[in-house]
Amino acid sequence: MALNPDYAGREYPPAGPFTVSREEITSFADAIGSTGEAHRDPQAAQALGYPDVVAPPTFAVRLAQQCEAQLVQDPAAGIDFSRVVHGEEGFTHHRPIVAGDVLTGVLHVDRVREAGGHGMVTTRVELADDDGQPVTTVTSTIVVRGES
Repeated sequence: MALNPDYAGREYPPAGPFTVSREEITSFADAIGSTGEAHRDPQAAQALGYPDVVAPPTFAVRLAQQCEAQLVQDPAAGIDFSRVVHGEEGFTHHRPIVAGDVLTGVLHVDRVREAGGHGMVTTRVELADDDGQPVTTVTSTIVVRGES
């Protein structure tokens, strides 16, 4: 099944809430090799002006991917996950993510197109806090490899 071009412009219902824990932030920092104490020690984070440990900038991808699962797992979208490779990722931070945040994400399918025999899907996830204030915008492009 080919990608469904009618999905361009689609918005999915909010996903979450995702409660961000100190342990998740520390684990993510360890996984990416970030050694900053503000990712591990609440006092170090507070000394820098954060209310609790602060997530590395790319931490938002963990939450965005959970939102993007709505699209990837939708059979009518035509995405064969076994053929998916990562294209690109971008972040616009409206404020840092910190431990204790309760976030929700809204997935937008911004573009669906074919290029060089491959499908390209560009998404945008708007992460907001429990007051509805924007926290991070994550843009992503996945490539669905064509059949050779």
